[in-house]
Amino acid sequence: MKQRDSFKESYQRINYLYQAAHLCLQQSPPNPEQCRFYIQTLKTVAEKHVIRLHPEIKRSICRKCYMLLVPGITSSCKIKKKGEKQTAVSCLHCGSVKHFPWKKNYQLWVEKPEAFQPS
Repeated sequence: MKQRDSFKESYQRINYLYQAAHLCLQQSPPNPEQCRFYIQTLKTVAEKHVIRLHPEIKRSICRKCYMLLVPGITSSCKIKKKGEKQTAVSCLHCGSVKHFPWKKNYQLWVEKPEAFQPS
């Protein structure tokens, strides 16, 4: 029972740190160091407890500089149509780029019914 409680506390802490990072960017965009600290702490907690982050959270964090990617504030988005349509999100602080392809009827593993174990 203690293990479930520790996972619940870890998820709550991750959620709190993610919300704090968003709030920090809204209040003081020119000073992103506080936001970076929250995201690095979030990643450390997730790695320590071997927790997989939700794909939406992973997609909104820069892998290189741990900056929260908010369009127009810390990142820019472009739609590319070379061969396969894709969205390119680039970090304005370190310049790294993430590509997200568009596929018909594509679902993330988390969204599929097989992803959940029956209770």
